[in-house]
Amino acid sequence: MTDPIKISVLGASGRMGRMLLKAVMENTGTILVGATEQDGHNWIGQDVGKITLGKENGIIVSNQPRDVVLKSQAIIDFTHPTVSIQYSTLAAQARIVHVIGTTGFSNSQLNKIGLAAQHATIIRAGNMSLGVNLLTILTKSVAKALGEEYDIEILEMHHNRKIDAPSGTALMLGEAAASGRKISLNSPADKSIFDLKAERKKGSIGFASLRGGDVVGEHDVIFSSMGERIILRHVATDRMIFARGAIAAAIWGVGKVPGEYDMTDVLAL
Repeated sequence: MTDPIKISVLGASGRMGRMLLKAVMENTGTILVGATEQDGHNWIGQDVGKITLGKENGIIVSNQPRDVVLKSQAIIDFTHPTVSIQYSTLAAQARIVHVIGTTGFSNSQLNKIGLAAQHATIIRAGNMSLGVNLLTILTKSVAKALGEEYDIEILEMHHNRKIDAPSGTALMLGEAAASGRKISLNSPADKSIFDLKAERKKGSIGFASLRGGDVVGEHDVIFSSMGERIILRHVATDRMIFARGAIAAAIWGVGKVPGEYDMTDVLAL
C-alpha cells in the first residue's frame, strides 16, 4: 500500500484555504502535515483540526513557512502573487511540489516562478476544476475552427471580494482562444470591456468582468458573428471542486521532474 502524500496548506484561513484543509484531511491518499498563516493572524498557534472540524489533530498553524515546507512532499497555496513567489522559492530549495491556485501574477512574477521551476515541480493553473480545463480545450478548438468574422468575448463573474480582473480563468480561456487562432493575446492594458466610442478591432479577444454577491465562478466564451452566436459556458457552484483538483495536482506532481505544469498535464487532456 502506498503511503499517503504529505501535504501542507499555506494561507490556511482563507476561503480556499479552509476548503483545502478539509479536502486534504478527508482524502485517503493524503495526510495534512502543516498549515501556515501570516504573522499576527489569530490562527497562529491553534490546532487546525479543532478550528475547522471541531476535533484536534495535532497540526498547529505556523507562521514559519520554511519549517512547514521542509516536512512536506507538496504544498498548496491560493494566496497572493507576492506571497506565492516566496513559497515557490522555498519549494525550489526543498525540491518539492508546489501547487499554485493564486491568480493575478505580473510577467516579472511569472518569470520568478519559472526560475523556481528549475528545481521544484510547480503546477499552476487559473482554475483547478476538470470542467474549466475541458472548457479551455473546447475554446481552443472552436477558435481554431472559426475565422476572424467571429468576435470572441470572455465574460466572467465572481463574488464581490475578488479583486483581480479579468479572473485567472478568463485569462486562461483568452490564451486558449488566442492559441487556437495562432495570435498573441491582447496586452494587459486591453483586457477590459471595449470602449463603446470606438469600433471593435477585427479578430481581437475581449474581456468583461462582473462582481457581486457570493458567486463562486461563472465563465462564458462567446463567439459572435453575423446571424449567430456560439456560447461555451461553465458554472461553478461549490469551491470544493477547486480544492479536489488542487489535491489531485499535488498527488500527480510527486515524483515528477522539476518544471512548470498545469491542469491539462494533470488531467492528461
